[in-house]
Amino acid sequence: MEQKLLSYFSRILPLTQEEIDGIVATMTIKKYSKGTVLLSEGEISSEAYFVLEGCVRQYFLIDGQEKTNNFFTEEQWVISMQSMANSTPSKHFLECCEDSLLVVGNREKEELLYRQFPKLETISRKVMEKVFAEQQELSASYFTDTPEERYLNLWRTRPELLQRIPQYIIASYVGVKPESLSRIRRRLWL
Repeated sequence: MEQKLLSYFSRILPLTQEEIDGIVATMTIKKYSKGTVLLSEGEISSEAYFVLEGCVRQYFLIDGQEKTNNFFTEEQWVISMQSMANSTPSKHFLECCEDSLLVVGNREKEELLYRQFPKLETISRKVMEKVFAEQQELSASYFTDTPEERYLNLWRTRPELLQRIPQYIIASYVGVKPESLSRIRRRLWL
């Protein structure tokens, strides 16, 4: 399983055997059951995750309703950036939608690896640039796309999620009630 993370890093920059050994020595892999909350609103994030298997969703609780704004699946990073970087309370939740296998990292492990292997800081910067760009694009879609367009985009770019995630959560993600999602789906496929 650790090979997935090493392969991910190697696609960014080739790793030496010493760097691989250093990463493996500090790597913690944990299994989480479906429904496990990794971070709650109000908590300060101290961990980042890399998804080996499974799915984690990010959502906000607004007026008692869950508003899903992202899904993280295999080979994606789950990071509460603002909370972790600024040591401020999170405004969202992170929850496993499926049984999940995650690499768990924290600031101390990260800093230790950077001191030992400076190239890993460059890899980390490139990862953060990618994560930031994805978040920026996703955020923009909530201002520019209709719920139907968001559903179609999900269907085109991540069709497996439509099979893996309950429809009421998909509805929350595209910004409609479940019954409205049913109407959108009927209209699109007729």
